[in-house]
Amino acid sequence: MQPRRTTPRRPLHRSSFRLASLAFFTLLGLVQTSVVHHSFAADPSLIRKSLARISNTSQEPNYKQPWLPGMTMSSSGTGWVVSKNRILTNAHVVSNARFLTLEKERDPKKYIAEVEHIAHDCDLAILKVQDPAFFDGTIPLDIGGIPEIETEVSVYGYPIGGDRLSVTRGVVSRVDFRPYAHSGIDSHLTIQIDAAINPGNSGGPVLQKGKVVGVAFQGFSGDVAQNVGYMIPTPVIRRFLTDISDGIYDRYMDLSLTTFNTLNPAMRAGLGLPNNDLGVFVSSVATAGVCHGYVLPGDVILAVDGLPVASDGTVELDNDRVQMAEVAERKFRGDSIKVRLLRDRKELETKIPLAQAWPFSMQANQFDVQPTYVLFGGLLFQPLSRNLLSSVQFQNPRLTYYFEAFVPKEIYKEHPEVVVLSNILADPINTYLTEFKEGVVDEINSKPVRSLKDAADAFAQNSDFYVVTFIGNGRPLVLERTAVEASRERIRTRYGIQREQNLEANPQ
Repeated sequence: MQPRRTTPRRPLHRSSFRLASLAFFTLLGLVQTSVVHHSFAADPSLIRKSLARISNTSQEPNYKQPWLPGMTMSSSGTGWVVSKNRILTNAHVVSNARFLTLEKERDPKKYIAEVEHIAHDCDLAILKVQDPAFFDGTIPLDIGGIPEIETEVSVYGYPIGGDRLSVTRGVVSRVDFRPYAHSGIDSHLTIQIDAAINPGNSGGPVLQKGKVVGVAFQGFSGDVAQNVGYMIPTPVIRRFLTDISDGIYDRYMDLSLTTFNTLNPAMRAGLGLPNNDLGVFVSSVATAGVCHGYVLPGDVILAVDGLPVASDGTVELDNDRVQMAEVAERKFRGDSIKVRLLRDRKELETKIPLAQAWPFSMQANQFDVQPTYVLFGGLLFQPLSRNLLSSVQFQNPRLTYYFEAFVPKEIYKEHPEVVVLSNILADPINTYLTEFKEGVVDEINSKPVRSLKDAADAFAQNSDFYVVTFIGNGRPLVLERTAVEASRERIRTRYGIQREQNLEANPQ
């Protein structure tokens, strides 16, 4: 079951989940010491002054015809004052933005805003408002802790595109580690509540006793479950605010390994583990991840940063049991994590530097960037990505395999980018080449193609012929240079092409 946003735009996933961001983040890292915080329990009107309705005119990238601009659409969400001059909201509320405006209660003016920081992996963003008068009468909201199970919370926002503030109440029912629908691949700590979360709630704060305890951001659609939603908890919010405090967002750290529980007594005995329900088995370690060279497949992780790891892969953190990955997620680039291991029945301890985030984002939804491509002789070459798969209904099962196995089978080692012949613009030069459509490029003129740039460099060479081989296809595709040159202007004019290639995923 895949999560999806409730914000009524960019329906990339047809699923039973929706994102309705009840996002409330108080920008702790940006709050100035001169700011005076107030108690909202006695005066709810102070909360209303600190909320804003966000209107986003966005433009989707066009992956079918990447040389053309995509469709323009409108959506709305909620934001709240997190510091003296900053607004916090969900990333999916302001993604692909072309023009952002904010509105306050009892203020007819529309204030222009822009995205200052955005974190697509945890669905949070900070907005900067052009006119400082927007903050007149506003008060930054305080950030609290993780609410207790079965306690009541209030969700603030502008659902279903309404112009007036809406408040719904619900009960905290679960603290869990779940996928975040915005990126489509990242999983972080979440809190489940039974308050109604609808389109437009995204970015609004969830409060308890006058303090923000979460940001509502996704929930089940009505045909699956009623009044079941999720909010981003304060550890995720605080981590985001700390990360951007130096002006740059470095993304989440990831151990990049897979584990298997050691609940089976026979397995524990075979590994030399005592009967204490501790330790989790390492089944694989990604060579591109930070644990490569420090942790080996077959090791048993006994503790991380001094926290014992249970046989189901959980640790006790903040008086709750969470996935072991949560320990690494609360750290930042440049930090390190201590891991106690059992290897060949001997205990050892290693210190793993968190030098970088996971370097390959092909399986995640991409926002705020233009699609990359190379057009040559009417042949459109693009790197495989979730966005491309969502836009183009490919029929070649090899593409599905390369996408799903990209990390588990470490396809990135040979193909950091999987270059695909995604389309053919019909022209006399390529009339008989349709059998190669949707093929994965292996070599061009006997040179391996590991990225889109490799393909562009190969086509830039002054060769009489360009021989393109595809994985799993014994017959090569051959283009003659003089024929390609003769067709260039004809193809550009016929299909309205201004640029024949874009190699950098530059911001839109």
